Amino acid sequence: MIKFLLKGLLRDRSRSLFPVLVVVAGVALTVLGYCWIKGAQNEMVSGSAHFSHGHVKIMTQAYAREADQVPNDLGLVNVASLLEDLNAEYPDMIWLPRIQFGGLLDIPDENGETRAQGPVVGMAIRLFDEESPERNILNLDNSLVSGRFPDKSGEILISDAFAKKLGVAIGETATLIGSSAYGGMAMSNFRVVGTLRFGVAVLDRGAMVADVSDIQYTLDMPDGAGEILGFFEDDIYDDKQAHQIAAEFNEAHLQPADEFSPVMKTLREASGVAYMLDMTKGIFTAMILLFVFVMSMVLWNAGLISALRRYGEIGVRLAIGEDKGHIYRAMLAEALMIGIIGSALGTLLGLAASYYLQTKGIDISGMMQNASMILSNVMRARVTPVAFIVGFLPGLMATLLGTAIAGIGIYKRQTSQLFKELEV
Repeated sequence: MIKFLLKGLLRDRSRSLFPVLVVVAGVALTVLGYCWIKGAQNEMVSGSAHFSHGHVKIMTQAYAREADQVPNDLGLVNVASLLEDLNAEYPDMIWLPRIQFGGLLDIPDENGETRAQGPVVGMAIRLFDEESPERNILNLDNSLVSGRFPDKSGEILISDAFAKKLGVAIGETATLIGSSAYGGMAMSNFRVVGTLRFGVAVLDRGAMVADVSDIQYTLDMPDGAGEILGFFEDDIYDDKQAHQIAAEFNEAHLQPADEFSPVMKTLREASGVAYMLDMTKGIFTAMILLFVFVMSMVLWNAGLISALRRYGEIGVRLAIGEDKGHIYRAMLAEALMIGIIGSALGTLLGLAASYYLQTKGIDISGMMQNASMILSNVMRARVTPVAFIVGFLPGLMATLLGTAIAGIGIYKRQTSQLFKELEV
């Protein structure tokens, strides 16, 4: 029976071509939309994780309440001991101390007077540790524009656009002016040995990267850090696992009465991340429902037209004794075949377009000039295993729903009227 119906569809293009094209277009757009949303979500989550929050973040309770202000005076102490405990308790995760800081970067002239200065967003990481995965996490090797990486105390990297704005060359001295962990003024001279381009507008405007030991000395934070970031080894955020780790850590270390006791928070709990994850999920759900509705309406009308064209055929089949239910089920089977063929072709088309956008991406730097969110200037789609099957839901539902509605007319045919139709 299936072979018979398939031959009928292939030989009669008027019954299959238009519905298949509609399904192909709808499924391709669904797959492309899904991959694009996943890519945008991945860019946002990865940017927040790598540069700001990690997959989990450990802070003091006092620091966590004012985390947006980066209050290093409320930071962690005895970091070396805490890192040893973390590596022992959670050996499958990567733990990295970070100090986020801000201030002014002053460029002196040959007389030691200020030649140029500008506000800087600083990040202290493990630059000198060759075994540290920090360079890979922040993609520093690919971000280096000129110069080299620091290999000794007193050397820093700054963003390339910031270096051009200040007119500072490789090898020149820069003075960081900021606030120490005790509220006093902190000043320290550094040598600029390289420039970076992160591809993230908020960092490229004025970023400074230094080794954590240098900033601990400058900000008077011996064996201290503002936060400790934790990353899964595969660098893929798992919300369920992150919450489990955070719950275990907080149960063992959190002391509600002590505001300087450590607390662990997940990436989802970071400012704006939970809203963004829920929003993208809602957008995709709405997109699927919209495509199912639109394609169902189109295919319903196509089914009505097809039913009118096949009016005589259906009448003959009823006249020779074929059951109405059998005809209805045969039409649904045809719709299922059309849905499968169209969904398969649409999925291939959508995956091809998504892979191209994953490889090439779209440059949105013109929209990100004044952005304060950590987001890459190049947005890319992301092809995931789910993308191979996500298009079949609207493809099959739309064809079946459209045919089911259109085919109801079969049950309205009166056998007594068929002979008059056949006589004409």
